[in-house]
Amino acid sequence: MEFRAGAALPPAAAQNHNSQSAPRPGPAPNAEARRSEALTGRRVLSPAMAAVGAYRCIECSREAAELYRDYQRGVLRISICKSCQKPVDKYIEYDAVIVLINAILCKAQAYRHILFNTKINIHGKLCVFCLLCEAYLRWLQLQDSSQSTDPDDLIRYAKEWDFYRMFGIASLEQTSFLVGIFITLWWMRPEMLKTKSDFFLLLKALLLSSYGKLLLIPAVIWEHDYTPLCLAFIKVFVLISNSQAIRVTLNLNRMLPWLAIFFGLIFENGVVYLFQKTGWDV
Repeated sequence: MEFRAGAALPPAAAQNHNSQSAPRPGPAPNAEARRSEALTGRRVLSPAMAAVGAYRCIECSREAAELYRDYQRGVLRISICKSCQKPVDKYIEYDAVIVLINAILCKAQAYRHILFNTKINIHGKLCVFCLLCEAYLRWLQLQDSSQSTDPDDLIRYAKEWDFYRMFGIASLEQTSFLVGIFITLWWMRPEMLKTKSDFFLLLKALLLSSYGKLLLIPAVIWEHDYTPLCLAFIKVFVLISNSQAIRVTLNLNRMLPWLAIFFGLIFENGVVYLFQKTGWDV
């Protein structure tokens, strides 16, 4: 049956036409997030949980409304940034190992993907584990330097007090270092840390970027003549990662993050020196 343009459709045909042209309801936000996680292999923020502008382009750091568009039936298309005309986040289809390798290489794109476009909330546990690694290293060096011929030395070696003391010293130094960084950034760029969310985001970035301290344990287990050099390289790597985290989070140039880290180290050493002057064995 043919119909001319402008002619009215029969009731049955009109009903079929309306049912075909009516937009289908999209998938639920939770279902869409689960489908994305199953296809990309990584957990990203669901559209319902992320407000407009919650994502960031990993190339130009501009805000983006979405990372991908779901065309249903397992078809996903990465969104294009309106500012730089590049994919908003290419890492959502990469394997986690590739992302980790790029983060170790201190690539800004990988840092933006981890900090802005994923749900990673292990910074607290990672901080505690890194402090335990540093405390274990100091405790081991303390035991090696305090050798005694006293037969009760084996009993004192098993005591846990020295390890707890080393953990407290490592926590004090880490806190002083972070406080020095925040004071420097707030003094030079107060507009960067106006809200609590900015503060917590920078704190999360600094804690996550300290993952290099996990290398302290292998450096101690496989001890050799170059262990002090390895420990120095690990310290430098952690500082470089912290600088990149500050730069990516606050969208700064390269000079200001290094200046903040420099003052953080000065503040850390100053606090340790002050405790030593008061009689504490730090």
